[in-house]
Amino acid sequence: MRGLIEFTNFCKRNCVYCGIRRSNTEADRYRLTKEDIMECVDIGDRLGYKTYVLQGGEDDYFTDEVMIEIIRMIKEKYPNNAITLSLGERSYESYKKMFEAGADRYLLRHETATKELYDELHPGASFEERRQCLKNLKEIGYQVGAGFMVGLPKQTNKDLVNDLLFVKELEPHMCGIGPFIPHKDTPLKNNKAGTLEKTTTMLALVRLLLPNVLLPSTTALGSIDPTGREKGIKAGGNVVMPNLSPTSVREKYSLYDGKICTGDEAAECRQCIEGRIRKAGFKVEVTRGDNVAWKKEHGYNFVEEKIQAENIRIINK
Repeated sequence: MRGLIEFTNFCKRNCVYCGIRRSNTEADRYRLTKEDIMECVDIGDRLGYKTYVLQGGEDDYFTDEVMIEIIRMIKEKYPNNAITLSLGERSYESYKKMFEAGADRYLLRHETATKELYDELHPGASFEERRQCLKNLKEIGYQVGAGFMVGLPKQTNKDLVNDLLFVKELEPHMCGIGPFIPHKDTPLKNNKAGTLEKTTTMLALVRLLLPNVLLPSTTALGSIDPTGREKGIKAGGNVVMPNLSPTSVREKYSLYDGKICTGDEAAECRQCIEGRIRKAGFKVEVTRGDNVAWKKEHGYNFVEEKIQAENIRIINK
């Protein structure tokens, strides 16, 4: 379980499928303050989360200095908890500074491993630069997350094979896979959404290719099917990200239409998802949830984590 904090919906990119793209004048823009973010983190700690995911558009307001201050604020108060960033493309130096400040993981979906399709979907962006960012993140020492959308307009099975080959070569610690869902204020508004079946098929294939990967069952899956997240878990998913963002901004972080859970309080999100996981026949872990291969590589103390998890279980009970 990771607590998701969507802290800005400003974005300088103009990706044709995304509701917070630069050219969308209908978007109701917002930025959370440092105090707002810490309040979300405090709520997450009370709910037992050990990882916070700070996600936003590519917003130049959040400079290296601002992000470093936020990261240090969280780490000073909760030194044993993990911070995952999802802020898009930045320089090697920027990634390194945030890592040295205490960030643990970085999510940067490659979106598609087919250059022609990438270029069509991301005007003004560089296919090669996206890949280089992922390599930079891995070299710096982050637990790295790539990922792609399923059911994009003009996407073929060959394109999806390219995605599978790319993630096998990159061997990311995390891989975010979700269906394409159109947004009413984008150029792709009249296209069909990706299907649950094809998305869960890709989840299953990635699980087979990368047995240790952290594989989210996304909110987007739950948005196209009432039991989509459960089906994602049964297909190989092992991560869920309940929302910690203030309810006042959740509808504004609108990447696609029909997003679920925009009105739920943080505690409701936690209880709802935990109930769904249990009903699907699985149990919830309340540890940091680091990648298993990464922990072995870095000599992580498994015994200490088990003791910590047991203590938390007893406290919750």
